[in-house]
Amino acid sequence: MEYDGTPYVGWQIQDNGPSVQARLADALEAFCGERVVPGGAGRTDAGVHALGQVAHFDLEKDWPTDTVRDALNAHLRPDPVSVLDCCEVGADFDARFSANARTYLFRICDRRAPLALERHRAWHVPRTLDAEAMHAAAQKLVGKHDFTTFRAAQCQAKSPVKTLDRLDVTRVGAEVHVTAQARSFLHNQVRSMVGALKLAGEGKWRPRDVENALKAKDRAACAPVAPPHGLFLVSVDYSA
Repeated sequence: MEYDGTPYVGWQIQDNGPSVQARLADALEAFCGERVVPGGAGRTDAGVHALGQVAHFDLEKDWPTDTVRDALNAHLRPDPVSVLDCCEVGADFDARFSANARTYLFRICDRRAPLALERHRAWHVPRTLDAEAMHAAAQKLVGKHDFTTFRAAQCQAKSPVKTLDRLDVTRVGAEVHVTAQARSFLHNQVRSMVGALKLAGEGKWRPRDVENALKAKDRAACAPVAPPHGLFLVSVDYSA
């Protein structure tokens, strides 16, 4: 699935507003008459977008997969949510727990002029960032670490220890792209890391400052967290 997260409180069903999960459940019910709550691969926060979210659900009837995709898209209109593909999987498949890796992209537009078309899809920073310095700082976070510093206070993960497989920073025209890949992430981990890397790009932090923040294992040592609207769940990987 892909979706624009701007009008939603996030993927997960909540009492305080519309969610992508609820809209998909509504579309399923309108299509086949069953009230099924789909499981998602990533619980994206309010304002966070997806290019490759994955969801699973069980239906009583064996529908053709193309029919499921097209019917869901018909019932999802006019919401900014699209089912790109649909396939049958084994009974033991779980969109969240069967995943081997998740890849996120954070877009920063570091130009002087404000954003018009992309204001809900990129973080506007009105000064040029040093992408190479950001990448050098990012490498201090790659590997298996205790990411308590970069973990939201309300994070429900049992352990703050995660293995970050990749954290790359590249310049793409007038944008700086931060790509993060891991089997799983803590709540707000990517946005917290991007906030620290932005300070490195401004020359306010050095790689050792990022490393020291990590070693502190203290949320108080975290830089200001990047906003949600620059973040995209790009893809979720599964074994064959």
